[in-house]
Amino acid sequence: MIRVLVADDEPLIRAGIRMILTSADDIDVVAEARDGREAVETARSTAVDVALLDIQMPVMDGLTALAEIGRAAPRTRVLILTTFGERDNVLRALGHGSAGFLLKDSAPQELIHAVRAAAAGNAYLSPAATRHVVDSLASPAATVRGEEARRRLAGLTERERQVLALLGEGLSNADAGARLHMSEATVKTYVSRILTKLDCHNRVQAALLARDAGLEPTAG
Repeated sequence: MIRVLVADDEPLIRAGIRMILTSADDIDVVAEARDGREAVETARSTAVDVALLDIQMPVMDGLTALAEIGRAAPRTRVLILTTFGERDNVLRALGHGSAGFLLKDSAPQELIHAVRAAAAGNAYLSPAATRHVVDSLASPAATVRGEEARRRLAGLTERERQVLALLGEGLSNADAGARLHMSEATVKTYVSRILTKLDCHNRVQAALLARDAGLEPTAG
């Protein structure tokens, strides 16, 4: 079972999310929180696979809670859920190590899919959030980010760069392994090594670095 924490200051929103998630036979909502601070404390004291955080919460907002959970419970994957889809929120969430970003008007099945993806160690961005990320790649700051990304990638081996390029394309470990003629376990080992070398919290951050650096997939 995928153990989920739902954090939102509105009881009706929490109840709705719980109803949607528990309709899946492999997801269990084991805890709820009314604000960011309570979410951090719950993640620290309760075994949680995925934390679903609203951005706008009292006491501590969702983005601050995201960073705190990353330190207090690094094994917990965090999805950001909000009514606000501005580019800055998306990029800040990814920069703080979020495993994904969803808008509150997302379809119920999309929410379930995102939780499953996060629990499996993959990333999930709603279509609206993806547009914001793509737009940011064309912004004036993209040139500066590209230079910084290429500098950080300089220490990777050729094989690590091949794996990272496929992460940038959004491939899972299994799909990347098939493309590179490697086992899924071997790809997972490479991914862990890449995250450590690049000082990235998760696959999303590494994938964005690959995109910023203009890294293109090559044949295995």
